[in-house]
Amino acid sequence: MRALSVVLLPWLVSSCGGPGEPPGAEPTYTETREACADRNPYRNAYYGDFHVHGAFSFDARNYESVVTPDQVYAFARGEAVKLGPIGTDGKGTREVRLDRPLDFLSATEHGDFLGEINICTTPGAPGNDASICDAYRAGGGDSGAAFDFGVMLAADDPTRSVDLCGEDGTACRPYAEERWQLMQQAAEEAYDRTPTCELTTFVGYEYTNTYRVSNLHRNVIFRNAEVPAAPVTTFEAKNPLALWQQLDRQCIQAEGACDVVVLPHNSNLSNGRLFDPAWTDEFTTNESDAAELIALRARMEPVVEVFQHKGDSECRNGFDDIDDDPQCAFEKLRPVGDELCDDDELGTGGMRLWGCSHPLDFVRNVLKEGLAEEQRAGFNPYRLGFIGSTDTHNGTPGLVRSVDFPGHVGIVDDTPEERLGEGNITHDAFINNPGGLAGVWAVENSRDAIFEAFQRRETFATSGPRIPVRMFMGYDLPNNLCDRDDRVERAYAGGVPMGGTLEARNRAPRIAVWADADAGSEAYPGVGLHKLQVVKGWIDADGVHEQVVDVIEGDAGNLDEGTCEPSGGSDSLCTVWQDPDWDAETPSFYYVRALEVRTCRWSTRECDAYPDGERPPRCDSGTVEPYVQQRAWGSPIWTTQPE
Repeated sequence: MRALSVVLLPWLVSSCGGPGEPPGAEPTYTETREACADRNPYRNAYYGDFHVHGAFSFDARNYESVVTPDQVYAFARGEAVKLGPIGTDGKGTREVRLDRPLDFLSATEHGDFLGEINICTTPGAPGNDASICDAYRAGGGDSGAAFDFGVMLAADDPTRSVDLCGEDGTACRPYAEERWQLMQQAAEEAYDRTPTCELTTFVGYEYTNTYRVSNLHRNVIFRNAEVPAAPVTTFEAKNPLALWQQLDRQCIQAEGACDVVVLPHNSNLSNGRLFDPAWTDEFTTNESDAAELIALRARMEPVVEVFQHKGDSECRNGFDDIDDDPQCAFEKLRPVGDELCDDDELGTGGMRLWGCSHPLDFVRNVLKEGLAEEQRAGFNPYRLGFIGSTDTHNGTPGLVRSVDFPGHVGIVDDTPEERLGEGNITHDAFINNPGGLAGVWAVENSRDAIFEAFQRRETFATSGPRIPVRMFMGYDLPNNLCDRDDRVERAYAGGVPMGGTLEARNRAPRIAVWADADAGSEAYPGVGLHKLQVVKGWIDADGVHEQVVDVIEGDAGNLDEGTCEPSGGSDSLCTVWQDPDWDAETPSFYYVRALEVRTCRWSTRECDAYPDGERPPRCDSGTVEPYVQQRAWGSPIWTTQPE
């Protein structure tokens, strides 16, 4: 990767950390801006959302989502927006706002069909009178018009609609570029470059490859305002490798300061395809080619979205030769007992919950596969940090509360009856959840600082609450670290943070983990913590293994199931732990999971609001768990063998 250009004003600090500060204590600036007043070389926790759809996305607009990218950023600042259904004035009819603003985000409209939807919603545009546009404008959510577009992305050789884009597909390009310019403009205008640094915005979009109705989707996030002339979509890049190669050529290797990360999401809907390690076999003829492609993948995809509106992708019970973890039952879209893929088989149809479930649909197994790939090929392509996001289709980033949840998919789930009903051809609100948040530990709330946190994987995911969770691993961490006023400084000095690698030695390192409960807001108070767990994966002569250890347990709290009012829990938890089974010869990874006390699921609250005898049938169907433990996941730390 080429060196990034640095643009520093005279009054900006240098990009080198001070004495005793951790590496990267100052970001390398690729843009001209004022330094943030809230600057901390030992990192602050910031919360954001990197998966947001609104009025420019082909599916969301069909569901009568009318929130445009500029309104998405206004909503993130705390301003109110109006959601569909659309009223007689052409605007939404339901007003919502965040109780707490976000720190960073990207309005990641679907890059695929940007031009087509612009044509279909612009009277007089060439192609506006095509039958596919007539069906699309009919809307209604249940019309299947969004599905009609989406199914084009499932073909082995995706091609654009001739009626809209012409025989060569180019007629849609200027309409796509028009929307792409508006997306860039909205991000630029909302970005706070003052020392206050209240909101950091990124230009981004979603790459929506749905090969054989399996999820291969990625969100593409650019570091700064220098971006390609148009999004690279499924029509230009028919597989993820082509996406990485084109982004590498058009952005990273191009003149200027363009840089990019690619964030895979919803592996739980991929039938094993999102992280299939055999993909290199299709495009390589020798080991050097394979190594180059594996390295490209690892460079492009440092972080994975492990939780969002359409479920949890951390882990799942029921696979052969994998011990069950009770916490892996959390927010699953597919029940244990559904069809499992045979050995070396990939399924199809995962986007519709069809086909088989594959171990690589879940990130913990992907991390273990990375250990195996490293032994086989000499390189681990799956050193993945964790984030969460919403995948809202209402243009409402960060709207993750379980109380007063208004839905995420326009008129598909705009009422309690719709949310608790049977869903439609593309969405089933009842088994979905309000979504999660992306967390980063960054020096300041600026594009370069947050982007670099993603590159070094110093990130964490939450299922909605703002739980700042940390983990360090090292040989010089003191046992009394939790009691020290200089805890963070000492942790950086004596270990490596989440997302890092630690060279294995013959003595066991110490692992320090801590988290604070979400304080919440006046309108929506936070909930206490129950416990911290460390999840370990390792590989030895007998294969790959995993283990979950409760390293510290606090107050379990209490839940009044009649009123859904939780109480108790711990305000903070911290401990230093050593693995009693440490073996320096076995490559491994460790990550922390922080669990809140039990609370009512959003659907339980809505079901309980109905009078006796009037509850929708699904309320008592047993389809979902009525009570949950919301959580946060820290990115792993990997152990490596000495050179």
